[in-house]
Amino acid sequence: MTGDQAAIHGRGYLRYGLPAIALVGLLTACGGPSPGPEAEVRSWIERGAAAAEAKERDTLMDMISPAYADSRGYNRARIGDTLRFYFLRMNAIELIMSIDEISVIGDSAAEARVTVGMAGKHDGALGFSADAYQFAFELEKGGSDWRLISARWGELGKELK
Repeated sequence: MTGDQAAIHGRGYLRYGLPAIALVGLLTACGGPSPGPEAEVRSWIERGAAAAEAKERDTLMDMISPAYADSRGYNRARIGDTLRFYFLRMNAIELIMSIDEISVIGDSAAEARVTVGMAGKHDGALGFSADAYQFAFELEKGGSDWRLISARWGELGKELK
């Protein structure tokens, strides 16, 4: 692979890796008693962002259902591979998010819409990458843990896929 091909290939991972990071980064377990399912989901999203910024891949992977699937063809293993590459490539990750909506269905299913501004610092030509995305998560609760079962995302202002 030439230097130019490697640079283009690396930008591809930034374009698709950044959303995957945020997707998984917003997902982490919520422990202890909670006032209700909506508060659990909100706490889970917030703590997930902190785990992504800390590049805690194993913690984030535990928050994804083994049955995860989405319309882009991602499964749990593909998200894990993307996280591995992205965390190795990025020196620092910063997320700024807004939880737009949480809908709880019964006590064991939820949908959440989140807007995320993401910046990553790396050793590339410019030294950083930044984007903003919207996410729609589908979550399922098994026992005391919420897990991601599917997600859609797109650049801010564009259609979610």
